[in-house]
Amino acid sequence: MNMNRKSIFITGAAAGIGRSTALLFAKNDWFVGLFDVDEEALISLHEQIGEHNSCFHVVDVTDPESVQAAANAFSEQTGGRMHVLFNNAGILRMGHFEDVPLAVHRKTVDVNINGILNCIHTCLPILKQTTDSHIINMSSASAFFGIPELSIFSATKFAVRSLTESLNIEFERHGIVVCDIAPGYVETPMITNQEHKAASIDKVGLTLAPEDVADEVWKAAHGKKVHRYMGFLVRVSPLLSPFTNVMKFVTKRMT
Repeated sequence: MNMNRKSIFITGAAAGIGRSTALLFAKNDWFVGLFDVDEEALISLHEQIGEHNSCFHVVDVTDPESVQAAANAFSEQTGGRMHVLFNNAGILRMGHFEDVPLAVHRKTVDVNINGILNCIHTCLPILKQTTDSHIINMSSASAFFGIPELSIFSATKFAVRSLTESLNIEFERHGIVVCDIAPGYVETPMITNQEHKAASIDKVGLTLAPEDVADEVWKAAHGKKVHRYMGFLVRVSPLLSPFTNVMKFVTKRMT
């Protein structure tokens, strides 16, 4: 790798938003680290981007040792630098709370919260030694008001939003910008492959493509805005969320 190139470490890179982000950054001459549990899809994407422009590693973000191995492999390729950590890996199971197995609820928390915790804690030393580095967390419209039929996913995104805000302040002393992307429903396999479709999908609609979110990640990597809202409902939710009854009415209309 040319040591003058910038680099991005992407979790959940094999499909959807992660894949589109990898392709966009590679197109703009960034070195891209591809990390996911889906080895076959990773190999295909790595071949598409090229071995001189990317590296890949099978990673379970819930396993600190797996994340450490990925970070070490990436650091070896980039000369110990990481300009962007994109915490994109996440899972979602739609359904009424009691219809979703407890094990699935717990796995959602583990991937969506502990996965980000593991990645930030592990990659922080590399980020600290990289000038103008960024941590970009994948959040959601559901980070502002609990959404029926995806309650635990929503809870994890509340946590991501809080973590983003606190670490943005705390990591200022390291010169690291921490921000998040909060889109509405995006047309990705995580949404379209759901066995149970939440009623809010039909009410709100799949208004965003993975490429739209990738464009927002690109902007985030070059800016300092803490929250990036995508979609009209998401942009107004932070304004309405203090008025609980108003947001409750809006949310109930989605069910």
